[in-house]
Amino acid sequence: MITMGYARVSTKEQNLGRQLEKFKQLKIEERYIFTDKVSGATFDREQYQYMKKMIREGDLIYIDALDRLGRTYDGIIEEWKCITRKINADIVILENETLFDSRKFKSMGDMGKLMEDQFLSLLSYVAEQERLKIKKRQAEGIAVARKNGIPLGRPKAEIPSNFEDIYRKWKSGTIKGVEAIKLLDLKKTTFYSLVKEYEQAV
Repeated sequence: MITMGYARVSTKEQNLGRQLEKFKQLKIEERYIFTDKVSGATFDREQYQYMKKMIREGDLIYIDALDRLGRTYDGIIEEWKCITRKINADIVILENETLFDSRKFKSMGDMGKLMEDQFLSLLSYVAEQERLKIKKRQAEGIAVARKNGIPLGRPKAEIPSNFEDIYRKWKSGTIKGVEAIKLLDLKKTTFYSLVKEYEQAV
């Protein structure tokens, strides 16, 4: 039997530290801890899918909270049943350990399956509704920002004063792209983004 841990946050800016600390306390080996920084609306996550391929019958997977597994009603139920009933491994949700430990439900036979389905349906619904509320709040925030003239997205990079001169030298082949980027002190992606903007403007 292998004990695994799965942690997830929705964005790259969010921190996995709290979830990982719990796995450390459970003494889960680092090589069996899988993490994703992506929305719970999809299960097409690199590390989650990699973990799923590794799971074998009798293995145990710890997850901090049910919404770390996912945030869609049908998806949570489908993935839970795939792991616990098809693969015949087990899941423990640390936040609701008394309710969500698939080993307990299995020990209760058919009655356990019925209870597990009911609890799972209820909390999967709550997780999905929370995701919808977050999306609604984001949409409302964007609408207010636009109404107030607040710019959205990443700020545009400033064009260096010597850009036009360096651009002409690069375009004529006098200097290479690598040298142009170095002379302008820009990132490669920023340089080509500015080139595109410049060429569209002239």
